[in-house]
Amino acid sequence: MAKEPKSSKARKKRLEYVEPIGLRVLVRKDEPKKETKGGIALPDTAEIPTITGRIVTISAAIDHDEDLPLRKYDKVLFHPGNAIPVDFESDNHLFVVPAEDIVAVFRHDAPGGE
Repeated sequence: MAKEPKSSKARKKRLEYVEPIGLRVLVRKDEPKKETKGGIALPDTAEIPTITGRIVTISAAIDHDEDLPLRKYDKVLFHPGNAIPVDFESDNHLFVVPAEDIVAVFRHDAPGGE
C-alpha cells in the first residue's frame, strides 16, 4: 500500500536562501530608469547592455579569492548577457551573475584613501 503524500504545506515549502556556486554572485537588479537626469523619457524597449544592482550574497569561492574585490551589499555594474534570473519572489529582480560579468564596483573612497 502506497503512503499518502505529505500535506500541501510540506510540498510547497518556500525557498529561504539562494547560494551561488563557483565564481558567481547573487545580485538584486536596480529598477530601470524611466528618464535621464535631463528629463528625457526613456522608452520601455530601450536596450542598455549593462545593468546596476546590489550584491545580495557571494559564493564561498569569491569570499576566499583576494583577487576579486566583491563583497556583500556592493553596488555593481554588470553585463546581463550571462546573468541567470532567479524566480525566488515575484516582485524582486534577483540574478546569479558570473564574476567575470561584473564590470565595475561603486566605491565611496578610492583605493589607498586618496
